[in-house]
Amino acid sequence: MSRAVIRLRAVLGSEWLKTRAQLALGLLFVVAALPKLADPPSFAHMIYNYRLLPGTLVNVFALVLPWLELLAGVALLLGLWTRASAALTGLLLVVFVGAVSVNLLRGNAIECGCFDVRAAGKSVAERLADMRWDALRDIGMLVLAAQILLAGRDGEPSL
Repeated sequence: MSRAVIRLRAVLGSEWLKTRAQLALGLLFVVAALPKLADPPSFAHMIYNYRLLPGTLVNVFALVLPWLELLAGVALLLGLWTRASAALTGLLLVVFVGAVSVNLLRGNAIECGCFDVRAAGKSVAERLADMRWDALRDIGMLVLAAQILLAGRDGEPSL
């Protein structure tokens, strides 16, 4: 193995990078959860617009999802159950990317509801462009979750 590959592995597996990814991802999830917790009906409307869940599950998801985001984000910020929290955020991000992608393929221009649950009144073209950026942003956050999961495992409390 070349020195460059060994060096890259050392950097990617470093505690320094893992900690920064943990803090960034934790902060993003806490910030994303707060508007949803403050306005569950608006968030339920956003979920409904995705047209992926039966109507009976929309309100349940609107009430539970923000708490999962908040719990995972706070745990990452505090360094508690880091691997489990990173796995939860990774799973949520895969679902989010999938939901946005399905609606992009359908041409269903929706507001993401990721960090703001109020409708912005944008045009269809603007919403579709925003959705592409939302998917790319979530993939970037998924990379953070993967880095946390793949970095060092020392000192990790068990669940």
